[in-house]
Amino acid sequence: MQTQDQRLLIVDDDEMFCHVLSRALSRRGFEVQVAHDADQAMTLITQFMPTMATLDLKLEHSSGLKLLPDMLASAPNCRIVVLTGYSSIATAVEAIKLGAVNYLCKPADADDVIAAFDHQDGDPNIELADNPPSINRITWEHIQKVLQEHDGNISATARALGMHRRTLQRKLQKRPVRR
Repeated sequence: MQTQDQRLLIVDDDEMFCHVLSRALSRRGFEVQVAHDADQAMTLITQFMPTMATLDLKLEHSSGLKLLPDMLASAPNCRIVVLTGYSSIATAVEAIKLGAVNYLCKPADADDVIAAFDHQDGDPNIELADNPPSINRITWEHIQKVLQEHDGNISATARALGMHRRTLQRKLQKRPVRR
């Protein structure tokens, strides 16, 4: 029997990821609904009334960071974990400030997602990295921060960074640089 606290909404535009995650979470006893864009997410959050949600940071036509406050306004008791393949310190900080309970980098499986919902308190004993991030990673982080400051506007971000818009677009199409 399903209980109210096992209702989970997955908001992600990657249909295959949604299918796999939905199936895995359903097998673990969650009642799962899936939305592939912001409009579907807002419709489902008011109809389905989830108590938990995963939210992709980079949706096809919008930003998960822009959707996050709207979701929480419609369902204030919903705990939201932001998932992304484009992680950066700037977006992690903003997601938490906007009300997400956790932030996960993809690839993440069902166990990672469940653990993220369960692990909401900070851990002062977390291991510190032995070496600093690479210059390429620092560049990626800076671009993400400036992009966030300009609400995702590519042209304004390119002007702020002093680079050509097409150059910035090429950099943004690449996967994030590993540490």
